[in-house]
Amino acid sequence: MSGNVRPTVRTNVYVDGFNLYFGCLKGTPYKWLNIAKMCRLSLPANYVVQRIRYFTALVSPRPTNPQIHVRQQAYLRALATTPRLDIHYGSYLEGVKRRPLARPVAGLPAFVDVLNTEEKGSDVNLATYLLFDAFNNEFDAAVIVTDDSDLEEPMRIVRHHFKKHVRVLSPRGQSRVLSRTATRFQQITLAALQGAQFPRTLSDANGTITKPSRWK
Repeated sequence: MSGNVRPTVRTNVYVDGFNLYFGCLKGTPYKWLNIAKMCRLSLPANYVVQRIRYFTALVSPRPTNPQIHVRQQAYLRALATTPRLDIHYGSYLEGVKRRPLARPVAGLPAFVDVLNTEEKGSDVNLATYLLFDAFNNEFDAAVIVTDDSDLEEPMRIVRHHFKKHVRVLSPRGQSRVLSRTATRFQQITLAALQGAQFPRTLSDANGTITKPSRWK
């Protein structure tokens, strides 16, 4: 009987927050996502998650979306109630950039000013902590929630130099680069998203946290 018991795998999870959101949460009713529970539903039972690192940046209100920062803050508070979960912040830059038109019309301006939003730092922060934790032998397996192919090289180093398992939970399931680099590559399932929602209300030291009404 003991021969059927699978050894415990010490597991750290690294979440690219924006990649997760735009990959499989935007436009769905599953934005109130309990990441720890999603991992339990997605990973083998012997993968024991001992740390989750969530990488994001604080957004600013926009004329077309004046409450976006309020919804984000509610979600980050909900996430922070998760034991052994750390939130790491990059920066979110917004400005006007001049771009050429793809099909300029004779007699009209060939350039337009567009609102440019850019999230900076999360991929670098994720790669840094992934390598730092591997160097300190914090885990046997790293689970990375992303489709960002820029993480190919740090993943390769963790797998081949530090001899760790690297599993990708992919929001879209379409990154050929990461599927070649990871020990295991799998798409996040609809069932995992549906089954891993926070309760509509939670509480922390500051009071009640309520799921944003726009998220249904």
